[in-house]
Amino acid sequence: MLKGINPIVSPELLKLLAEMGHGDEIVLADAHFPGHTICQNTVLRGDGLQIPDLLKGIIPLFELDSYADPLIMMAAVTGDELDPQVEADYMAAIHRFAPDAPRPLRIDRFAFYDRAEKAYACVMTGTTAKYGNIILKKGVTPCE
Repeated sequence: MLKGINPIVSPELLKLLAEMGHGDEIVLADAHFPGHTICQNTVLRGDGLQIPDLLKGIIPLFELDSYADPLIMMAAVTGDELDPQVEADYMAAIHRFAPDAPRPLRIDRFAFYDRAEKAYACVMTGTTAKYGNIILKKGVTPCE
């Protein structure tokens, strides 16, 4: 265990977050997402973990991009509806540590899959919410 790091962030996830450079993206995928099929790079298993809890562990360690949309979620497929509580729960977790973070950009399902394919890593979670996937784009960590 390390001080100041939420224990939900595994050593493997901490290593990936540290390796990422500005502009790299990480997918926090719901339990339904075909991560092992789509993601070309590293896939971590976080079975049983919920995305809002992961966000509470990641966001204090992770500078969100300030030049491009730092949060990306899938738009509903025609005929489907989004559950607004999913985004509300994610944003509550994010705003706890990044109060100025914008709402997620919503993109088409296949555009989301294309981005996920190029992402630095994907964390498969136990979140079962429909349209529960979110991509985080890393920014430049400020020097102190």
